[in-house]
Amino acid sequence: MTTPAPTPAPTTRSRPSALGVAAIAIAAVLQLFAGFFTLTSGLVAPLWAILVLAAVWFLAVAILVRLARTRPLSTPLVPVLNAAVWFGTLTFGESVLGWTA
Repeated sequence: MTTPAPTPAPTTRSRPSALGVAAIAIAAVLQLFAGFFTLTSGLVAPLWAILVLAAVWFLAVAILVRLARTRPLSTPLVPVLNAAVWFGTLTFGESVLGWTA
């Protein structure tokens, strides 16, 4: 005779607080600004660098969505880090690789 498999406990997802919702909204707007600056970097960066930065932006969006579900208060860090990567990349490209506007 076999014993029935244990049933997993139901998962309940709690909703974020008002502060969490505000953090998610602020992070989303900031991420859109970061995307705008990423796509308009064509005056300074070559196409291959813009494509890499766009891929980094999409990765940051995926991380932002994941954090919005698990840790909503830490979501504003994602666009700040994305902007830092963008700025660092363009600064490095201008000073070392010779990118000019």
